[in-house]
Amino acid sequence: MRTTENTTVKTDVTFLSAGLKLAGHVYTPDGEDAGPRPAVVVGHPGSGVKEQAAGLYARRLAEQGFVALAFDSAFQGESEGTPRGLEDPAHRVEDIKAAVSFLTTRDEVDADRIGALGICASGGYVLPAATDHRIKAVATVSAVDIARQFRLGADGAQDPSVFQGMLDAAAAARTAEARGEDVQSFQLFPDTAEQARALAGRHGFEGFEYYRTDRAQHPRSAKFLTWSSIDRMAFFDAFRFVDLIAPRPLLMIVGGEAVTSWMSVEAFQRARGPKELHWIDGASHVDLYDKEQYVGPAVAKLTDFFVPALSPGVSSETRVCQRCGCAWRPSTSTRATTQEQ
Repeated sequence: MRTTENTTVKTDVTFLSAGLKLAGHVYTPDGEDAGPRPAVVVGHPGSGVKEQAAGLYARRLAEQGFVALAFDSAFQGESEGTPRGLEDPAHRVEDIKAAVSFLTTRDEVDADRIGALGICASGGYVLPAATDHRIKAVATVSAVDIARQFRLGADGAQDPSVFQGMLDAAAAARTAEARGEDVQSFQLFPDTAEQARALAGRHGFEGFEYYRTDRAQHPRSAKFLTWSSIDRMAFFDAFRFVDLIAPRPLLMIVGGEAVTSWMSVEAFQRARGPKELHWIDGASHVDLYDKEQYVGPAVAKLTDFFVPALSPGVSSETRVCQRCGCAWRPSTSTRATTQEQ
C-alpha cells in the first residue's frame, strides 16, 4: 500500500531476513523521480516499532531527498518470528544487513549509496552491521549497546548482582520451556509512571511516557521480552569491532542530558576516523525520539552527514557537503544548542 505523508510517499514492503519475513515502510520523496537516489536503512529502538521513532526519522530523511527504510525487527512488530518478544542481537544485526539487501533491489535506490542509521538499541546494532561494506556511512542517535545496558544499567552504575539474577531467571526459564511450559517472559515497563520513576529515575519515566502513553504508544510495540533474550545479550558487544567501520564515516548524535551518553562516548573513543560525536544540548535520551526541538537539529545534522557521505564518486577520506559546500571534518566532537519550546 502507498500513502502520501506531507512531501513523502510511504510504501508497505516485506523482505526476508534469515528466512523470516520482515515488514517495513519505504519512504520516498513525493513527486520527484530524478534517477536512483541515496538510501538509508533506519533501525528502531529496543521495544520500538517502525511506526515510532524509526518511521519519524525515515520520513524526515525522505523529505531531504533520501529513500529511507524503517522496518520491524524479527520477532517484533508486524515481522515474523517466534517466540514473540525475542531480542536476539545476532538476528538484529542480520536484519539490518537484510534491509540493505532489499534496498539494493529497488529501482529508486542507488545500490552503491546506502547508509545506515540506528536509534537507541539499533544504534548499537548498526555498528557491527557495518562489517557489510555495502553500508557506506553509519550514523546513530541516542546509541545504546543493549547488552551493556542490561549488564551495567542505563547509567553504567548498576550493581553486577542485578544482571547475575537475570541470568539465573533466564536459565530457569529455559528449563521450564524444555519441560513443556509456555515461553517465559518479563514485563519491560511497570504499571504506572510513578513506579517507572521510582525504579529508574527520569530515564525510566521518559521511557514509560513514550511507550505507554498517548505521546507515542503503539499497539505493536514490545511490552515484554522473553527471558531467553537475556543470555543472548550477555556475550554481545556492539562496540568490539567499531574500528572496522573506518575509513567509512561515522556520526554519533547524543543528547547532552542523556543518561546513556557514556555509551556513545565509549564507542566514539574506540572508533577510528573519520568520525564525529555531535551533542545536542538539553536533550535527554528519549527526547531525541520525537521532540521537534531536538529531532529537527538531529535531522539537519544527519542530512549534512549523509549528503556528502553518500555522494557518487566521493572517496572515504574526502567528503564535501553538496548542500552547503563545507568539508565534513573527521574525528571531532561538536555541540548544538537548542531552545526548549
